[in-house]
Amino acid sequence: MRNSTKDQIKGKAHELKGKAKEKAGQVTKNPGMEARGRDEKLGGKIQKKAGQIERVFEK
Repeated sequence: MRNSTKDQIKGKAHELKGKAKEKAGQVTKNPGMEARGRDEKLGGKIQKKAGQIERVFEK
């Protein structure tokens, strides 16, 4: 499996995990968890986009 594909998969996993943390923080009224969830979700989006850019340059 290409590194770009791995980055996209890991990015999507972080994005989903962050979304779950964000929702859990909202439900439990825990602003710290909600913020960590948003950060992880954003990091996942960035990693996924980096994988997509790598794929373009591999060709």
